[in-house]
Amino acid sequence: MGNNDFNSGFSAKISADEAIKKISKVPEWWGITFAGNAEKQNDKFTVKMTGDSFFDFTVAELIPGKRVVWLVTDCHMPWYSDKTEWTNTKLIFDLRENNGVTEVKFKHEGLTPNVECYADCESGWTHWITKSLFSYLTTGKGDFRPPTK
Repeated sequence: MGNNDFNSGFSAKISADEAIKKISKVPEWWGITFAGNAEKQNDKFTVKMTGDSFFDFTVAELIPGKRVVWLVTDCHMPWYSDKTEWTNTKLIFDLRENNGVTEVKFKHEGLTPNVECYADCESGWTHWITKSLFSYLTTGKGDFRPPTK
């Protein structure tokens, strides 16, 4: 997929190994209903938001201290005409540590400006990555306030 994929990121004073462990504790920073596990390669988990929405994930790649990739294997987003728009997209976290500070780069591969949910998902991901995940990595507590547009 191309360079138009949604990207976000930040740097935090945390080891890359610890950051990967915390990213895998999805409900601590995403603040959603969560079932399953996201700690090892091939783990499967489900995220539920409101109503009958859901997102099924598989941990497709996990390189300790470096990278985690979650593949969306199925989803239902009742708010959009293409209710399975995220299916076969990937959430990618790339990490690089330098002197105790870890740069976290997030990409939602397949979330591009030409998909229906882009505007909503862009503001949502910006909040969940740069606010809530950053807060969880640096203070131990995610920021579950809903993103504002």
